[in-house]
Amino acid sequence: MVFSFARFTRPQALAVCALPVVALLAVAGLAPLPYAVAQPGGTADVLGEHEGKPVLTITGAPTRETKGELRMTTIVATGPQMDVRLGDVIDGWFRTDRAVMPKDSVYPTGDNVKEVQKHNLGDMKKSQDDATKAALSYLKANGFDGTDKVNVKADLGKIGGPSAGLFLSLGIIDKLDGDGSGRDLTGGGKIAGTGTITADGEVGAVGGVALKTQAARRDGATVFLVPKAECADAQAELPKGLRLVPVTTLKGTVDSLRALEKGAKVPSC
Repeated sequence: MVFSFARFTRPQALAVCALPVVALLAVAGLAPLPYAVAQPGGTADVLGEHEGKPVLTITGAPTRETKGELRMTTIVATGPQMDVRLGDVIDGWFRTDRAVMPKDSVYPTGDNVKEVQKHNLGDMKKSQDDATKAALSYLKANGFDGTDKVNVKADLGKIGGPSAGLFLSLGIIDKLDGDGSGRDLTGGGKIAGTGTITADGEVGAVGGVALKTQAARRDGATVFLVPKAECADAQAELPKGLRLVPVTTLKGTVDSLRALEKGAKVPSC
């Protein structure tokens, strides 16, 4: 069929031309997109319990009764097999409690749910091993005796990924030695944060920091330890009443917590 636009008024001609555009937008609105939508997840106190079980079980050396909390933070995202539509993406762009992320950055192993879970739990297991090595190396370097006899078991249930590493290390140190002078690393307060850890104590960046700060404040934290490289991301949607402390190493993190406890100056973003 051939249209002659000479038969139409200008408004009618514009309406006819707009039809394919409207149809294209309608299709785009219904088509799944390669994104995931994330939001603030739960937090877990590594000094306490998660889902009714101790997060850290330490044997081979006496442990301390601790006060305060060391809360690792998480995000939750749409599942690897869940379709995200244009409306979801637009909604996420305009909300401070949502983030739109490329799906392959959230699920690098693909859409298979079992493979994703296996990958994330594998990352968590390696993170736990590295956290234990980093903590015990730190304690040994600072004069704590008997680190060769210490065994650590960490249990965060189905939480996966490597981003709890720093807080697992801090939890081990606090339970065994505190701040080194008989006091708690937390100063009795609620400290939250995130960060990977290597066996030699280097803190690494993670994803979703702006969402994790919201989870931390929601659960009562007043201080958030953030990998230094992600200060700008953490400041983007920083909740009122939450103080950012940038960190790069396990030793530097402990030093900052000691300074906070004493009311001394600490680094800031």
